[in-house]
Amino acid sequence: MPSPILTKKQSEGSLSITTGAKKIFQAIYREQHKPALDDEVAKIKVSELISKMAFYYEKIRNSVDYKEEYLMRKGAILRILKRQVVIESSLIGQKQEDPHKIATVLLVELIRAGYLANNKLPESLIDEVAVILERYLVLKDRSLQHIVASRKFFNKEIKKIQNEMDAKTELTSWIMGMAASEIEEHLSYDQSLEVVVGYMYQVLNDYIALPGDLPYDEDLSIQVYLGIYRNFLQLDDEDVLSYILLKYYYPTWGQIKLSEVETIAERINRLRQLIYHQIHHPLKPQLNKIVHRHTVYFSILQDVIKENPQKVFEEIKTDPKSFDRKIKQACANRYRSAKKKLWHSAARSIIYIFLTKSVFAVLLEVPATKFFGEEINAFSLGINIAFPALLLFIAVSFTRLPGANNTEQIIKGIHEIMFIEKVRQQPIILRRPPQRSPVISFIFSVIYIVTFFVSFGLVLWVLEVLRFSWVSMIIFLFFLVFAAFFAVRIRRAPKSLVVVESRENIFSFLWNFFYIPVISVGKWLSGKFARINVFVFILDFIIEAPFKIFVAVAEEWTKYVKERKDELS
Repeated sequence: MPSPILTKKQSEGSLSITTGAKKIFQAIYREQHKPALDDEVAKIKVSELISKMAFYYEKIRNSVDYKEEYLMRKGAILRILKRQVVIESSLIGQKQEDPHKIATVLLVELIRAGYLANNKLPESLIDEVAVILERYLVLKDRSLQHIVASRKFFNKEIKKIQNEMDAKTELTSWIMGMAASEIEEHLSYDQSLEVVVGYMYQVLNDYIALPGDLPYDEDLSIQVYLGIYRNFLQLDDEDVLSYILLKYYYPTWGQIKLSEVETIAERINRLRQLIYHQIHHPLKPQLNKIVHRHTVYFSILQDVIKENPQKVFEEIKTDPKSFDRKIKQACANRYRSAKKKLWHSAARSIIYIFLTKSVFAVLLEVPATKFFGEEINAFSLGINIAFPALLLFIAVSFTRLPGANNTEQIIKGIHEIMFIEKVRQQPIILRRPPQRSPVISFIFSVIYIVTFFVSFGLVLWVLEVLRFSWVSMIIFLFFLVFAAFFAVRIRRAPKSLVVVESRENIFSFLWNFFYIPVISVGKWLSGKFARINVFVFILDFIIEAPFKIFVAVAEEWTKYVKERKDELS
């Protein structure tokens, strides 16, 4: 079949497609027509029956450890690596980890859990993952030796000396996080996506400029690239961004010799400081907004092209208006998909809050109320149980999908990246990050604190009117901040498609004024409780290891029975 960009000559009056856009057509066309894996190639296969146990276990675990869906597989990879490298190696006193063995266990467990297709992946993938792992295992061992010998322990959060055990644990976790990120990238490699990211980076790098008084010329390009990972690839995860920056500072990392890893290990503290600085760069908030808009343009463009690269390319030449109609249809499909995802995320959030928070709150409220000599109020108890689900339901119900003006702006943005005649001429000049005087900052802090007390004071006043006990009030506030924070998180799907800023009125201003303190507390508590999630601790450190051993033994038993059956037939 001929290439989609060489089938017809450009007709008079039609627009000229940019070179970068043509490459996207080519890449998606090649991806759709790449040959299937040879059936004779040996593939990784596990028992379908036994795998169902691991699959349902993973579902249960994900229900008590809330993560965005696009980060679930990467989280599973990291969890398996930590168990294999940190926990099990320590228990058996193994000093040198076997990359091939770890890679085998990793891929088999990912297939059993439903993250990878069964009997579809070549066994050679084990060797490829083992090569990746070996680099990180060597980096881990050499880095630990270096920081212990030098007595220089870097903590990215508090930036001060910490004890040796904490430093070693944190460093191991950071390196394993990057290993999980590279393995996830390798498993989900898509050449067409790489081409899209490359063109998006080129467009944004050409568009965005710094004012003369900002000293970030050397950082701008890497910040644009990180912005693409955060928004377009939806990988706003410190492990992933650390891996991207590792490749930036060491471009040969993918082919580096193990003997050269020693050099990186010697500079591990300096590397972590550089990475931390880039991940928390002052340009991040501004660039996220700009990259977000272009994320929508490129995502919709992908949807349009994937329908039929050759046909779409030819229609642009013969009937340019059909291209706009296809964009509108792609937008409508995305809007509907966002609505479904919104309800799905709400259901996951309700289950998560109920399993990890509501159960403990109910178990705590009844005995605590009795202990302090107060009467149990069935009305307040019922509200505390039902409130999170009700708040999330209201938040979802009142979430609006983008309108026609948003779609028109998307069409305009896609034209700018698709056609030479419509390429943006004016650069996007970044603003200098706000620098407020100490006096202004103090005044704003005081206003925010007042808003905090007013917001929670109004809630407590309402609860007092409803005759809540002080124990019930505390539990209600606990649920309120959690549910409010999750209400914001689950609304990301429809908001991620918005490129037209909504107009602010007095009601939205007042709502944000009093609602933000509640969300801020919810975000803070969510981060704290995620670290001490007792259900996750029980599943990861008490149940998972013996359960996975049981699954592995059960699968070997099924193989043995099948072999005996074949001998008798």
